[in-house]
Amino acid sequence: MSKKRKATEVVFEYTGLGEDVPRDVTIVQFHSSVTEVVDNMFKGCEQLKKVVFNEGLLKIGNYAFCRCRSLKSINLPSTTTEIVGNAFMSCNNLEEVALNEGLIKIGTRSFHGCESLQSITLPSTVTKVGDAAFCECRNLETVVLNEGLEKLGAFVFAGCRSLKCIALPRTVTKIGHHTFAFCHNLREVELLEGLQKIEPLVFGGCSFECITIPSSVTEIGSHAFYDCRNLREVRLHEGIEKIGDHAFGDCSSLERFTFPTLSTRLVTITQAGQRGVEDKIDDIRGQAFIERRDTDVFISVVALGVIFHDSIWKIVRGILGRIDRLITYHELREATTLFELALWKSKIDQADANRISSRDEIKLISPGQ
Repeated sequence: MSKKRKATEVVFEYTGLGEDVPRDVTIVQFHSSVTEVVDNMFKGCEQLKKVVFNEGLLKIGNYAFCRCRSLKSINLPSTTTEIVGNAFMSCNNLEEVALNEGLIKIGTRSFHGCESLQSITLPSTVTKVGDAAFCECRNLETVVLNEGLEKLGAFVFAGCRSLKCIALPRTVTKIGHHTFAFCHNLREVELLEGLQKIEPLVFGGCSFECITIPSSVTEIGSHAFYDCRNLREVRLHEGIEKIGDHAFGDCSSLERFTFPTLSTRLVTITQAGQRGVEDKIDDIRGQAFIERRDTDVFISVVALGVIFHDSIWKIVRGILGRIDRLITYHELREATTLFELALWKSKIDQADANRISSRDEIKLISPGQ
């Protein structure tokens, strides 16, 4: 251990040998032998402005730099594989964080409450981000998530009010509850194939207008998009099996849901409540207002209720299945009729070519005769 004073600066060399840290330290330099920052080591060093890490550092312990309110930037070495929970929690003035390839895990609340942090890029080696890791980083505008990330814990980016867009890589299979809740300026969200479940309140209170749920998602949790008041359109795919209570509750601008059915047509649930033209699907109009326009079928949200829950979703799935079967049946019949007419025309053309004038000589043999 060594402590040097230079003007108003207090420089401290950290060797990891259990030395006491001066509370007024402003600069910390790591000895080349250090492999781990022990728990609570620099917690509450409010005048600490600069940390010079060493190559060879593997792990940053729990609360290691918590409440270092004067710290403005950190650059982790490529040897660091884990940031344990609460490591940089409440570093209010931390503006820049460089996380290098090699980092694997970011622990619970690692950067919680770092209000000055504006951007973060997770290396492709990071596979898991713990609960509330960047929660309440209110000035965080840009987040880059790379392929390799598998899991985002609960509340990871909750309350990041300046975050404008997010794109999840294909490797992410799970998003924890409240992950992007209260990101009031989040206007663009891209979810890719690979995601399996959207947990409760993941996007509660966000500002995007349209969301496309990939076909790999089988379940949307309760209140998942609650209070997304700018949300106008939801595009669902055939993989969805369950929509939880109030999943789209208080989405006051919601106008349409779009489903591809088994025959790849778009089936849209709208809020308009059109009564539907006379069609071959009258027998299910008692459960929902239905209208068919070209290859689209519209079902009114008014009849089903804007706030989806499991029982309503079962009704919707049943309706869509019946629509698909009815349309397929009638279109097959229509196709068969057209085929028969084509055969008949062919016979007539052939007869005309052979100058056969007697209509009795023309006979259409239908299938099965």
